[in-house]
Amino acid sequence: MKKIFMLMLALATLFLTACGGKKEAEPAKATEEEKLNVGIVLSVGGLGDKSFNDSAYRGLENAKKDLGIDFKYVEPASPAEDEQYLREFAENDYDLVVGVGFLMRDALEQVATDFPEVKFALIDETVELPNVSSLLFAEDEGSFLVGALAAMMSETGAVGFVGGMEVPLIQKFQNGFEAGAKYVNPEIRTLGLYTSGPNPFNDPVRGKENALSLIKQGADVVYHAAGGTGVGVIDAAKQAGVYAIGVDSNQDGVAEGTVLTSMVKNVDIAVYNTVKDIQAGEFKAGVNVLGVAEGGVGTTDFEFTREIIGEEKLAKLEEIKEKIINKEIKF
Repeated sequence: MKKIFMLMLALATLFLTACGGKKEAEPAKATEEEKLNVGIVLSVGGLGDKSFNDSAYRGLENAKKDLGIDFKYVEPASPAEDEQYLREFAENDYDLVVGVGFLMRDALEQVATDFPEVKFALIDETVELPNVSSLLFAEDEGSFLVGALAAMMSETGAVGFVGGMEVPLIQKFQNGFEAGAKYVNPEIRTLGLYTSGPNPFNDPVRGKENALSLIKQGADVVYHAAGGTGVGVIDAAKQAGVYAIGVDSNQDGVAEGTVLTSMVKNVDIAVYNTVKDIQAGEFKAGVNVLGVAEGGVGTTDFEFTREIIGEEKLAKLEEIKEKIINKEIKF
């Protein structure tokens, strides 16, 4: 009888241990189920623009690799489709919905109002709602730096700017660029054109035409803030044997030696940090501005042009950067 009792006790212990092991495995399953899901609606030009769409996408790729999130993206054929895609992500209970570009402001504001429990991030515009993080950049600070470099490198005494759409955001790039150029050379001529047509941020043909027009007027360094249209600007500079300056992403390799540098706007870092904050339960609604001091904007590391520019000019550019950070140069 004692042996039977001991056998039953052993079996009961094994049963309880097995049940306990099953319960301990449940948190891992829950963690898998609770993986953060992010939806991103890209702006016109889509992936492959070598500009801000690619940068935003790269931020989510890095978040997937480092933080274990899942994400999906869509590329609307036109801004008219933005609200539809934003709404679809919200309806499917995504933890974060990202809208890329100022053209998405009205659509995102409407959807964020309709889905107050969903968190949103908007790049390059402001929506004042408690569930929206507006990710802004001090484009004028970064553009000031590349404008200063353009003036240092210009031999004709004229530099040019090609913008996509003539709106306050793109004018901010132009104003910073021209101010930086004049900081170095008060007598320099600054020329500018904006892209007309139905697709100002994804029209390389018009971008090339605009750049060639500025080059004919004497510009020997041309900076663009025009998304995919800027590919044409760089092509024009290469064809004419002058310098170009890229924007948003590192475009230095698009035409090695022709692109002096790119005014990098670290959309990828802003998107990545927003995802990280949500994962940590620290979502920051409101306006979040990243400038030179915060690493939000700046230049590339001059991989292909360091010797062309020379250490003396690069040292002067570094001095200007420090003055911006220390607010000795004000905007």
